[in-house]
Amino acid sequence: MTAVVEVAAAVLLRAGGREFLLAQRPAGKVYAGYWEFPGGKVEPGESVRDALVRELREELGITVTACAPWLTRTFTYPHATVCLNFWRVTAWEGEIGISAPLEHDAVDWLECGKSATVGPILPANDPILKALALPTTMAITMAEAEGVERTLERLEEALAGGLRLIQVRDRGWPPAQRLWFAETVVRLAHDRGALVVINAAAHIARRTGADGLHLPAAALAACRQRPDFAWVGASCHTAAEIARAGELGLDYALLGPVLPTPTHPDNPGLGWEGFSAANTGNTLPVFALGGMRLDLLPVAQAHGAHGIALMRGW
Repeated sequence: MTAVVEVAAAVLLRAGGREFLLAQRPAGKVYAGYWEFPGGKVEPGESVRDALVRELREELGITVTACAPWLTRTFTYPHATVCLNFWRVTAWEGEIGISAPLEHDAVDWLECGKSATVGPILPANDPILKALALPTTMAITMAEAEGVERTLERLEEALAGGLRLIQVRDRGWPPAQRLWFAETVVRLAHDRGALVVINAAAHIARRTGADGLHLPAAALAACRQRPDFAWVGASCHTAAEIARAGELGLDYALLGPVLPTPTHPDNPGLGWEGFSAANTGNTLPVFALGGMRLDLLPVAQAHGAHGIALMRGW
């Protein structure tokens, strides 16, 4: 059996996370001319973080000051099987290529969610480009409890303020009312360029032109193949459920509760350490859910979350 090569891969982010860096492999290397996320092999006895810091110092001439694990992908090339440990790098010292010569033929900054302006890109990186298009804050509607008018007012305010991902939940309504509400949310969201996923109801997602489907944990357990939508995610409570979502090729997972919530104040939740443990080795972006507030986004990301999902806090 061929050994799996552990690789540290850096997703350098700037402009508030809206832009990321790709580098072009130089002549003489396998896949010369292809574009990739910078990084390299993890040496024996070296942690992934240490390898990341070393490689970026050697390849780009920068010193990493802030980074966190994000997701992991295993890919088999004709010459090797690699386990790519993608870390988001959000702060560094030095200018790229100034204090040390570049080990790549070129580097370029690309905008998250836009078509790549360079190519070809290494095939192992295709799912990463889609993950980078996923907003880091998800609002989950609770109009059944809050009221439709107030929820729509809040959504308009949040969309004007930059919210770009909404999950329409509200599963207790009659079908016609739920359909009308989903149509209204989709219209508001799409006017602002935001994504909408519908919880559990594939027929409503299709009828309203929503961007995707969100699977409750029970639906995830019963799912045998990825539903046919551009975006599909799932609610998870354990590492095994996150792994199942990854096996199905879903685009994201929600993991929680992380902290106590108003509806379950006696449940301490996973806690941040428990969240990190359950999230270790995840192959898809994972949102922290439960007790979240907007100011907790950096904390969540420091513990490996892609972002946060909120029912009240948005």
